Amino acid sequence: MYGLLLEGEREHELLGKAKLVAKVRTEPGYTLVDLDFYPALLVGGKIAVLGELYEVDKRTRFELDVHKQCPALFQRIKVTLEDGSEAETYAMQDEQVRGKRRIKHGSWRDRFQPRPRAAPGPMGEYAKKRWL
Repeated sequence: MYGLLLEGEREHELLGKAKLVAKVRTEPGYTLVDLDFYPALLVGGKIAVLGELYEVDKRTRFELDVHKQCPALFQRIKVTLEDGSEAETYAMQDEQVRGKRRIKHGSWRDRFQPRPRAAPGPMGEYAKKRWL
């Protein structure tokens, strides 16, 4: 789980008594999108997405599918984790999220963190000297 189902997020209780197996990261090959109220994962891209791996029973999985409107809104897919193992999660299609902000660092929790400033280029250095 990579978004609102993470521990401490508003939909975490939907996991019921599911057991946290590990905090994980996907292999770089995905895109994480900010849809304002929730995130969406896309297959394809260059980002390793941070998440949590849970062991869920069939009933909880069914309830999550209903909540995620699977397969109408989200699709349940297999993703490859950085250790080469596979896990299931929910994803959207690129057409569903056109024009929405991509989260380049792959962490839903850190989506509001400021971006690191790039070092000024030659024109920035010139302007700085000129104004001082």
